[in-house]
Amino acid sequence: MKRRPREPRTRVNDRIRAPEIRVIYGEHNVVLPTHKALSKAKELGLDLVEIAPHARPPVCRIVDYGKYKYEQSKQKKADKPKKREKEVKFRVNIDPHDYGIKMMHAEDFLAHGFKVRVQLQFRGRQMAHKELGFELMKRVKEDLSTVANCDLEPKLNNRNILMMLSPLPPEKQVRKFRKDDEEYDLEETEAAHAEHEEEDPHDDDDDVTSAEDSSVEEDSEETGKD
Repeated sequence: MKRRPREPRTRVNDRIRAPEIRVIYGEHNVVLPTHKALSKAKELGLDLVEIAPHARPPVCRIVDYGKYKYEQSKQKKADKPKKREKEVKFRVNIDPHDYGIKMMHAEDFLAHGFKVRVQLQFRGRQMAHKELGFELMKRVKEDLSTVANCDLEPKLNNRNILMMLSPLPPEKQVRKFRKDDEEYDLEETEAAHAEHEEEDPHDDDDDVTSAEDSSVEEDSEETGKD
């Protein structure tokens, strides 16, 4: 099993090995013996941090190392490519109003170039009626066909049906659940979608289904005892 290569550690203060370094602090950019640069950093109450170990001579900055690490961490996060994918979840027993809201959010995401992962979740005894789930996914696919291509056809995965959609070119998109000239903000859509997902009106239904399943199991056990 291959080990992941370790990220090179940043040398700080006494760990800097080169006898001579280029030091940057404030408006200064000078070459100094390392011990003198270290003394200067201590005098300023800061750290000597190596930022370009392979340069000749190595380049160091006199900075607050704690703040330096924080800024580097923020930069790494900013440099990471953002995931261009959103997820919209459905239930078999979704009502028309909630269906319309979810579809409007899906259209908003597709209009902004996101791929949309559509997931339908089965709960309790709903697994006995998988065909209803596939019918709903077919409906979703057809309703979004004017704004998206289907990259992954509805596929059963454990207790879920999954489908992946990618946006059509903007000039070819024709919306169904929101008027084309209606103004909206993507951040507002994301917030509204997250809130709607958290306040799933079908969670209570799932509890009822689970309770019914438990009741059925108990009845079966009692019947077996008789």
